[in-house]
Amino acid sequence: MCGIVGALKFKNSIFHITEPYMTAMRDTMAHRGPDGAGIWISSDRKIGLGHRRLSIIDLSTVANQPMSNEDDTLWVVFNGEIYNHADIRKELQDIGGHRWKTDHSDTEVILHAFEQWGIDCLHKFRGMFAIALWDVKRKELWLIRDRIGIKPLYYCIHNGRITFASEIKALLNDPDQKRAVNEEAFYHYLSFLTTPAPQTLFDGIKKLPGGTWLKVSEDGQIQEHRYWDVWDYTSPLTNTSEDEIASMLIAELRTAVKLRKVSDVPVGVFLSGGIDSSTNAALFSEGEGGTVKTFSIGYVGEYQTYQNELHYARKMAALVKAEHHERLLTQDDLLDFLPKMVHLQDEPIADPVCVPVYYVSKLARDNGVIVCQVGEGADELFWGYQGWKTALKIQHYNDLPTPRILKKLGLAALRFMGREESLYYEWLRRGAEGQPIFWGGAEAFTEAHKKRLLSSRLREKFAGITSWEAIKPIRKRFEEKAWEKSHLNWMTYIDLNMRLPELLLMRVDKMSMGVSLEGRVPFLDHKFVELAMSIPEAIKTKNGTLKYILKKSVRGLIPDELIDRKKQGFGVPVYEWFFDKLGAQTRKELDDFCSKTDFLDRAEVTKLIDKGNGPQVWYLLNFALWWKEYIK
Repeated sequence: MCGIVGALKFKNSIFHITEPYMTAMRDTMAHRGPDGAGIWISSDRKIGLGHRRLSIIDLSTVANQPMSNEDDTLWVVFNGEIYNHADIRKELQDIGGHRWKTDHSDTEVILHAFEQWGIDCLHKFRGMFAIALWDVKRKELWLIRDRIGIKPLYYCIHNGRITFASEIKALLNDPDQKRAVNEEAFYHYLSFLTTPAPQTLFDGIKKLPGGTWLKVSEDGQIQEHRYWDVWDYTSPLTNTSEDEIASMLIAELRTAVKLRKVSDVPVGVFLSGGIDSSTNAALFSEGEGGTVKTFSIGYVGEYQTYQNELHYARKMAALVKAEHHERLLTQDDLLDFLPKMVHLQDEPIADPVCVPVYYVSKLARDNGVIVCQVGEGADELFWGYQGWKTALKIQHYNDLPTPRILKKLGLAALRFMGREESLYYEWLRRGAEGQPIFWGGAEAFTEAHKKRLLSSRLREKFAGITSWEAIKPIRKRFEEKAWEKSHLNWMTYIDLNMRLPELLLMRVDKMSMGVSLEGRVPFLDHKFVELAMSIPEAIKTKNGTLKYILKKSVRGLIPDELIDRKKQGFGVPVYEWFFDKLGAQTRKELDDFCSKTDFLDRAEVTKLIDKGNGPQVWYLLNFALWWKEYIK
């Protein structure tokens, strides 16, 4: 796990890449790689690559980056892990013709795999990665993001060059990089708590979508290609029994966890006491490897909106004989962390769970662990949220043969009753437009509520659009490719393409890397995802039981008490804290923000604060703090 950065100047540009230029961008990400740093600049100063290293696999200096192949015709910087690198290395050694300089570096495997198979080598890789590869002979730069989008990769084209990095703050250290708000991205942020790829909140700076590569020629020509879509790799399990499917799931997950144990540094597990993290802990503890270290976060005090689950985590830790560590957080921990959170995020990730993710990552790092397994992805793959159950039910109601005119009349009635900002109005509006009810597992404000919150200038600017525009291309791919065009498959697919890579996985990446810790995600191993998406909806939703087939597959591996208890989810008691010091600071920050900018309607923001709607106010606070840190 590392931080990568680079720049390629285009033909006819008078700009030349220098070591101070590269170093300044690279070292904004020192937290991503405290164990080493490197730079390579071509002799003609047209291309430069930089790297900050967090040593995980092959700790020797010969595995440092940037790394070249044996004749210096390929150069690479790489962030992430190729878990099956040993198998690929053996395959390449059997083919012959490759000279190796390291014993077991996965970075070197990337170089020789590209030599052997070209860009199709990506289909060999099982892992998480952001890769930049310069082909000296063809004068081509390849930028690649892993299939799911676990690792970030940002880029910007400006002033006769393309720059790229693992974090936006590195790009901002280019003296010619402008800082301005992408207002369309802000509009979508108010829906999704994040910005949908390829946009970021910075005008001109983009992020590469998961499963995509970018090929950049020195004359500035750019080709973008989606090399992986889950629907291209599913094998429908329509004639397979539940028992067989359950066995296939646990076998594939066991493989995914085993692969993610590969490391030359200590590895641990984040443990909440829920099904996903408990399964991680149980599978991780199998076989050799010594005592498992587990890490949990709770809160001082009792809250109505969030109950500590530490007793469940302790039970699972005891079962696997783990060395268990806990920390209890307070409101002051959140307030103290806010400035650092904004700095680490680069662009708002408006999920308060960033706070406990940071502190549990710090807890692990403080106890000697460099890599941790996390449980993201299982809820999205296996119908794990109560809110999804509600959305699916409402979608089925919407599918009833109701004339569109009646839906329009229903909308008029809700407007008359002053319910235009309600979720019910928004769902009915989507149904009347022939759109799916579900737009993602995290929604901040309805379209009508957004319009009221925006300043009059932005209200006029975005009068004719909705955030459906951001997800319409994803829906198009779903309609063209899905083997079973069920509503649940759409729900999973939209979250695989947006909420997971740009919200949930970015909170893991940014917060864990903020303390120089690597997060690994077994449930989002691409082979496991492909298997999960091959399961018919009817099996996943059988008996109306959330996570039905996953629960069946892990029963006997973890206690029934953990499988059958009510799901809570990883949370933060922001509702209660907004009636205390957090609320006072938020009111001050947003009042100051509204007085100095023209993004939000000040009266509407004040009204939202006065209502005590903490979670929604948190989304606005994140944007205001980001603007103050990066734009002002």
